[in-house]
Amino acid sequence: MDDSTDKTVELIRLAGALADEARRVILPHFRAPGLVAENKRRAGYDPVTVADRAAEEAMRAILARERPQDAILGEEMGARAGSSGLTWVLDPIDGTRGFVTGTPTWGVLIALSDADGPRLGLIDQPHIGERFLGGFGEAWYEGPLGRRALATSRVAELSEASLFSTFPEVGSSAERAAFEALSARVRLTRFGMDCYAYALLAAGHVDLVVEAGLKAHDIQAPIALIEAAGGVVTDWQGGPAHGGGRALAAANPALHAQALEILAQAP
Repeated sequence: MDDSTDKTVELIRLAGALADEARRVILPHFRAPGLVAENKRRAGYDPVTVADRAAEEAMRAILARERPQDAILGEEMGARAGSSGLTWVLDPIDGTRGFVTGTPTWGVLIALSDADGPRLGLIDQPHIGERFLGGFGEAWYEGPLGRRALATSRVAELSEASLFSTFPEVGSSAERAAFEALSARVRLTRFGMDCYAYALLAAGHVDLVVEAGLKAHDIQAPIALIEAAGGVVTDWQGGPAHGGGRALAAANPALHAQALEILAQAP
């Protein structure tokens, strides 16, 4: 992918425009009386709301107008082919369980990927007005207190690390056992933050995020964001994670290596 300045500035601008439009569409539905959530699963609970669908539709409309040559992969409306070699990966509301229960830990995920994986990632939390963006040499946070650079933490020992995850909500029994072995080695384990945990890792407040059962739209934006801020994201064997499945996000290579040694034991 050509990283010319004009092109990357335009792509970053467009990612922000997509997030702005998703905010506009989603916020009237958040904590609204009578919000209905449909369950997409026969077993378990995977909710979707009118806000999810409307936000993705709105973002796709912008891309159809401004970047018709790019492919799209969205959680709610699937894939659209493109000719540019670039794909916009959209998750209009990551953490819909949190959304329908009124917690502000859900977010809009927007990634731009090429054949090698995600190059740009944006996590936006509309209700509290926070945006995290990383890629093309940039890594920044913008929120109520203004804009500042993002940098992951320097914690390099598991015994001093904080770990976030949605376990035991997701994952097999074997995956859960590996996660619990890692959890036993860290200072603090917290659960249920969805994409906001990845944003906090990029900002230096969280040291590890471990997940399983992910889809590409769940993880591509966090990968680009965290890597731009200085972190490492792989699967549990140390390979690429942008296709989904298991993910290990760490603040730095030293911490990643220690966590990987434990998680790699999972069958």
